[in-house]
Amino acid sequence: MKFVRWFLGRIILLIDFIFSPKRQQRDEQSQAMVDQQAQALALYQFNACPFCVKVRRVLKRQNVPVALRDAKDDPVYRQELAEQGGKVKVPCLRIEENDQVTWLYESNDIIRYLEKRFP
Repeated sequence: MKFVRWFLGRIILLIDFIFSPKRQQRDEQSQAMVDQQAQALALYQFNACPFCVKVRRVLKRQNVPVALRDAKDDPVYRQELAEQGGKVKVPCLRIEENDQVTWLYESNDIIRYLEKRFP
């Protein structure tokens, strides 16, 4: 079963690479503002998770440079996700606003949040 997951994950990554979305173009000032706002975000993810790929594709399409944190292979990020987020479930978007941290799970919820925040 582990091999099947590994193999399917590689297929997902290959398809994502081949059919990578085009980045949204913004003027320099608008992009600088997006870059600044994105510093308050971090995506906890597994590299070959299909739901994580879905969120990363939206991030790329919207040209939002969010820090990616590998919760599968990096024990520090995995522990952060478990202790601060409450569970080891990906994708999870860590949002830091007004000195408060919110952990947003579920790919569709994350995508809705990103589309609302970065139209």
